[in-house]
Amino acid sequence: MTAAFTIALDAMGGDHAPDAVIKGAAALLPRFPQVKFILFGDAAQVEPLLRKFPALKDRSELRHTAEMVASDDKPSHVLRRGRNTSMRLAIDAVANGEAQAIVSSGNTGALMAMAKFVLRTLPGIERPAIASFLPTQKGETVVLDLGANVECDARNLVQFAVMGANLAHSALGRHRPRVGLLNVGVEDVKGHDEVKAAAEMLRAVVNPPFEFVGFVEGNDIGGGNVDVIVTDGFTGNIALKTVEGTAKLMASLLRSAFQRSIFTKIGYLFASSGLSMLRDRMDPRFYNGGVMLGLNGIAVKSHGGTDDVGFASALELAIDMAQDRLIDRIKADFAGAFAESLAKQVANSEAVPNEQESSARAG
Repeated sequence: MTAAFTIALDAMGGDHAPDAVIKGAAALLPRFPQVKFILFGDAAQVEPLLRKFPALKDRSELRHTAEMVASDDKPSHVLRRGRNTSMRLAIDAVANGEAQAIVSSGNTGALMAMAKFVLRTLPGIERPAIASFLPTQKGETVVLDLGANVECDARNLVQFAVMGANLAHSALGRHRPRVGLLNVGVEDVKGHDEVKAAAEMLRAVVNPPFEFVGFVEGNDIGGGNVDVIVTDGFTGNIALKTVEGTAKLMASLLRSAFQRSIFTKIGYLFASSGLSMLRDRMDPRFYNGGVMLGLNGIAVKSHGGTDDVGFASALELAIDMAQDRLIDRIKADFAGAFAESLAKQVANSEAVPNEQESSARAG
C-alpha cells in the first residue's frame, strides 16, 4: 500500500486563485486517495469553495492568513516582510515536516527566494535550478535550468545533470535517463569552456545514475532522443520561450490556413479529430509545473495564469516526486561512489588552470 503524504498549497497564488487551486486539487482526488492537503489562504475566500467539494474538504486542513504575495512584489521585500503570507507558510510546512511538497502559482522570484532561504540547498549542490518539461516526438523531456542561474560553471551543469536525471526518473519513469548538454554543435571541440569541462567530468565519473550521451543542439530538443537537456539559465530560458512562441505561431498559421476558403473549411471538418489530438498534445497546461531542484524539499511553481487543469498538472508533478522520494534519491547520489568520483574530477579540473598559471608566472 502506498504511504500517505501531504501537499502544502498556496491557495492565494496566481491570477485565478483560489478557484483554480481548489478545483485543480479536487480533480486529482480520485486518482490519489492517499494524498492530503494543507491549504494556506484567506478563509473567507477559500472556505466557500471547499464546501462545493466535500471530498476535498474532508481531506484538507485550511489555515487562515489574510496576507499574500503579489505578482509584482520584489523577492527582497517578501523575504523581509512576507513571513505570514500564504506562500511563506506553505513553504514552512515543508520545512517543518508537516508536508512533503509545496505547490504555488504565485510570484516566481519570491517563491525561489523564500524556498531557498527556508529549505536551503541539498548537500553537494551549490545552486538550485528551475526544471520543467517539453513535449517531444517520443514523449517528454526534462529541461534545466530555465532561468534561475544566468551564468553557470562546469560544476553547476554537472549538478544539474544529476538532479535532472532524478526528476526524469520520478516524473517520467526513466530508470536510466539519457542526459545531454545543450551546445552549439555535437563535436567535442565546440562550445565554451564551461560546457566542454562539464562534458569531460560527466564522461569521466564512475557509475553515474544516468547515461551521458554528450552534446545536443537546439534542434534536438523536440526529437526526444534524450530524457534530460542541461544548460545554463540564460540559454534555457531563451530555448523555452522560443519553443512556446513557435507553438503559438504554428497554431496561428493552422487557423489561418483552414479559414482561407470554403474548401479549407471543409478540409478542417475531416481533419478536426487529428487537430484535436495535436491541440491536446501541445496544450501547455499539461506540461505546467516548474520544479525548483536542489532544495531540501519539493517546491513546484505553477504558471501564474493557468486554470484548474494546469494547476492539477503541477500538483500531479509534486505528488509524483513525493511518491518517488526525489529528495532522498538526489541526496543518495551526492553521497555515494558517484559523488566521490565527481569530486575527483572537480579537483582535477581546478588543478589544471592552477598549473597553467604557475607555468605562466615562471615564464
